[in-house]
Amino acid sequence: MNPMELREVSMAFQKSRILLTAYELDLFTFIGKDCYSSEKISNALNSHKDATERLLNALVALNLLVKTDGNYRNSEESYQLLSKNSPNYLGGLMHMNHLWHTWSQLTDVVKTGKPAQSTEINQRGNEWLESFIHAMHDRGKRQAPSQVSKINLQNIESVLDVGGGSGCFCMEFIKRKPGLRTAIFDLPNVVPISKRIIEKEGFTGKIEHYSGDYTKDELPKGFDLVFLSAIIHSNSNETNQGLVKKCYNSLNANGKIIIQDWIMNDAKTKPVQGAIFSINMLVGVEGGNCYSENEVSQWMNHAGFTDISKLVLESGIVQVVGLKKDI
Repeated sequence: MNPMELREVSMAFQKSRILLTAYELDLFTFIGKDCYSSEKISNALNSHKDATERLLNALVALNLLVKTDGNYRNSEESYQLLSKNSPNYLGGLMHMNHLWHTWSQLTDVVKTGKPAQSTEINQRGNEWLESFIHAMHDRGKRQAPSQVSKINLQNIESVLDVGGGSGCFCMEFIKRKPGLRTAIFDLPNVVPISKRIIEKEGFTGKIEHYSGDYTKDELPKGFDLVFLSAIIHSNSNETNQGLVKKCYNSLNANGKIIIQDWIMNDAKTKPVQGAIFSINMLVGVEGGNCYSENEVSQWMNHAGFTDISKLVLESGIVQVVGLKKDI
């Protein structure tokens, strides 16, 4: 990496912070489809006039706003994605703002080994949880079609999505195979958020819900496929070993487990996105990490799974599959 590239990496946070501050102030929603002066915007946001004008000008420079005759309006893309009045509003972007604050503590986290967040995910308040689930839904809706398309659903009549959150994967499973029984197992305070999103997406009555904590509770039984997407990275090695065993017990004979996540090489240096994401787990949760194929295979073998295989998707995400053979 040359000096210019190093400088660009070190300064990348600046554009991010400008966007996140405007989002946090709900500036794009206030402007909507109108055009306002900086003074009117600062009055509405209860913010400092000169500081607000500088922020607005920076947003214009980043093509997030348009400035005409001293007044500011949203670009078409900003209105569509960043205004709460748009059906395409990215409600989960507030989660990036939360990540900003935890990542800002990375130096202390590396010194102490303690995450920046001291509370469990379901104890961080409804505002945090809402933004997190919506962020996962925004991402999942984009990724689920291609990811689920790689899964062989022959002889699969029922799917349990562990930590299924918004239900975006269950929705895609149903699209792929209408009539498929799908269910989500998630924390009690996630389930109401999940049901609201499912209703909004038009899948009411098509997806079951089971509430519980997979670190403490057993999973419901009688499924042909147990699906864990972006779950294992939140847990310790020991928790994952226990969870995979619970998945085994949840499955019918000849059922299978699919673990979908960043799966690392043995050196834990590749893929690059996984190595970076492991830092996200370091600052965010106690015990979270990105695990190697060997580690995942060990959990599966210990639980009793056989015929373990993997598929690397175009994004670099990996699906590791294990079979519960009929004995």
